[in-house]
Amino acid sequence: MTNKYLVGAAGSSELTSMTAADLAQKIHARELSSEEVTQAHLDRIADIDGDIHAFLHVGADEALAAARQVDEQLDSGARPASPLAGVPLALKDLFTTTDAPTTCGSKILEGYMSPYDATVTKRIREAGIPILGKTNTDEFAMGSSTENSAYGPTHNPWDLERTAGGSGGGSSAALASGEAPLAIGTDTGGSIRQPAALTSTVGVKPTYGTVSRYGLVACASSLDQGGPTARTVFDTALLHEVIAGPDPYDATSVDRPVAPVVAAAREGARGDLTGVRVGVVKQFDRDGYQNGVLDQFHKAVDHLQSLGATVVEVDCPHFDDALAAYYLILPCEVSSNLARFDGMRYGLRVGDDGTHSAAEVMALTRAAGFGPEVKRRIILGTYALSVGYYDAYY
Repeated sequence: MTNKYLVGAAGSSELTSMTAADLAQKIHARELSSEEVTQAHLDRIADIDGDIHAFLHVGADEALAAARQVDEQLDSGARPASPLAGVPLALKDLFTTTDAPTTCGSKILEGYMSPYDATVTKRIREAGIPILGKTNTDEFAMGSSTENSAYGPTHNPWDLERTAGGSGGGSSAALASGEAPLAIGTDTGGSIRQPAALTSTVGVKPTYGTVSRYGLVACASSLDQGGPTARTVFDTALLHEVIAGPDPYDATSVDRPVAPVVAAAREGARGDLTGVRVGVVKQFDRDGYQNGVLDQFHKAVDHLQSLGATVVEVDCPHFDDALAAYYLILPCEVSSNLARFDGMRYGLRVGDDGTHSAAEVMALTRAAGFGPEVKRRIILGTYALSVGYYDAYY
């Protein structure tokens, strides 16, 4: 299937169709400038994002300024700040940024400007990666279709009548449409991986604790993890090494070296997975999936074996309880985490006209600011954490 919204289609430039690794190589060799690459992607966003709606905010001036800084450093003979220096990126609107609003796809944070950058944001900037803007998301990452965004849904570039997945549909749609060569998502229960599958891009939920959550607005703290998305495995691995690593600002951060994912991806790109062991979870291959999904899963496993990988079955009996546990843990943590959005400290405030008490202002603000899905999860979590039910459920 081809249409004007896909990478490489009519209307897109060669620069918006190249991999991030190829763009980086040409920028570092000074065959291209970061500014012209960034401008090409900004032009692509201006051309098609009215139909795709991958972005909630586009920071053209900030992105171009960051790109020019990279070009100046490279022209002076300095080494690239990272293997991806100069290649622009789309950032999911759950990470705080000092130069762009952080809304989390919610009316309760409309126009909110953070006083600090998230650690992931800071590492992206330090790596010389211009940030094109903030991408659309289900409100506070609660959803699987990006239809729960307070600012309207993101459309799948393959077919505008279909969802791009969620909650990170904005980041994945930006990749698939050539609006960005790199993107960042977050994953609580599939919010990176599922949109990647629905847009034919690549997304990874890193092991919990390997990517800092500092400045990542929480959905469910014990499950959330920021992660890389791109159009190839190799690009995704390069981005993972930029954002991963221990962080003293995150108590759940794991103090250990970043896994050599780039080296592994480079070997995989050569078509040789000899020595790689792949675990296939027994509990995933059973009833409950559509036949087409299972067929593609089995084809992927067969392909890994054909490239030399050793496939072993892994029995994880507790996975039978995973979905039930997820649907209890997540709303409980949502109920706790979203209590801070009360109209008193920051964000939206409704009813503050002198005729309402503080409690009434809080209630009016939360009623107006939160969407239906967020309210449902808050109610479920509050119920499960309430006296008389906490011991029975949570």
